[in-house]
Amino acid sequence: MDINYETYQSPYTWRYGSPEMRQIWSENQKRRVWRQIWVILAEVQAEFGLLSSDQVADLRRAEHQVDIPRALEIEAEIQHDLMAELHTFAEQAPLGGSRLHLGATSTDIEDNADVLRMGQALDLLLVSLRMLLLGFVERIETWAELPVMGFTHLQPAEPTTLGYRMAGYAQDLWEDYQAIAQQRASLRGKGFKGAVGTSASYAELLGVDQLRLFEQRLSERLSLPFYPVTTQVYPRQQDYHVLCALAGLGGSLYKFAFDLRLLQSPTFGEMREHFGAKQVGSSAMPFKRNPISAEKIDSLGRYLAQQPRLAWDNAAHSLLERTLDDSANRRTLLPEACLAADEMLRTAHKILYGLELDEAGIQHNLAAYGPFAAVERVLMAFSKAGGDRQAAHERLRKHAMAAWDAVQAGQTNPLGDLVAGDEFLLSKLNAKQLSALMDASHYLGDAPLRARNLAASLRAGLQATA
Repeated sequence: MDINYETYQSPYTWRYGSPEMRQIWSENQKRRVWRQIWVILAEVQAEFGLLSSDQVADLRRAEHQVDIPRALEIEAEIQHDLMAELHTFAEQAPLGGSRLHLGATSTDIEDNADVLRMGQALDLLLVSLRMLLLGFVERIETWAELPVMGFTHLQPAEPTTLGYRMAGYAQDLWEDYQAIAQQRASLRGKGFKGAVGTSASYAELLGVDQLRLFEQRLSERLSLPFYPVTTQVYPRQQDYHVLCALAGLGGSLYKFAFDLRLLQSPTFGEMREHFGAKQVGSSAMPFKRNPISAEKIDSLGRYLAQQPRLAWDNAAHSLLERTLDDSANRRTLLPEACLAADEMLRTAHKILYGLELDEAGIQHNLAAYGPFAAVERVLMAFSKAGGDRQAAHERLRKHAMAAWDAVQAGQTNPLGDLVAGDEFLLSKLNAKQLSALMDASHYLGDAPLRARNLAASLRAGLQATA
């Protein structure tokens, strides 16, 4: 990749996003798609007798000769990028060039090109998201029964399993997959309806009675359905819906990354993203192992979350038959939203497949905080055995408060011993029963089964979409 380091370059030019996504939104690819649309327009118009076969052949011959320096030279004079590309194309096709863009307005080319590229970008994101989901499925199945301490309000709560926690992330991502797939399937182009959407220019060329067939042929050739009603542009609400779906994906990835950042901190110390042998965590503190990949996901996620607002403004402020005040921001809005989502998915894949568990940390948290959750098991068992529920609750509460003070002081949690030695509780349950009940690692409900069921459902759903 040739990069001019003497001028500003967007981080998306070289740092964020895959080469495939950058290629979709590249200047070259945009102009290639413009030319593709011009040629298809000419071919269909030839079917209706507006161009000769020789003119169409001349356009096909020059279709791929994109010459950006020449187009920019022309643009400097005429101040219109699409017309500059049109003039460049016409220069290269002396026979057919005079018939290019016949009846069209700029957005007949630009808007359809944007939707075609948006479709390619969503296809790429769906492939990446599918791979990520398969990675989650594997980990859900592997960790379905691995107990970990659950936290609510960032405070110890009850045990869950790591597989069940992973299933929560995967469930969200599967909904994102379906939302993006739905947006992909419903994408529509402007079609070829001229300056205000009435198709007046094409009606002059073809006659009103030919317009439906004319657009139908163009739709077939481009493999792109068209909106039945447009202004000069396709409804910008479409951009808003697509960006909402991408922002939803960003939110799911953000939560996964944020949770990992918490779990990697020494306070939790249960899992971490891979840290390379020569990786540097801090320029000042050599010992640091910062979760930079998860932090990158969250940073890009914040950016992506703001894009639907801009798309909303573009849709709501598209006054009457069209204003141009969305044009400049859409040059970055659509590409960078797709590139941000692409980079977040790539980074999440890297994290997930390199995820490292600290089983000692997991066991430490279960030992320190699990017994507090286990007292509920004792309370229920004592009540089922005919004991006084309220009296047992008070006894367990006092033991729990004493144990909490010990844990806060850095001592081993004594709650199991306190409960097992309580004479009141021993009146209905024996010491062996109480010890077994205080093992919180078995206080998991049906979390392992739910995790496995979700994994199986996701695997089947992903196979159906393959």
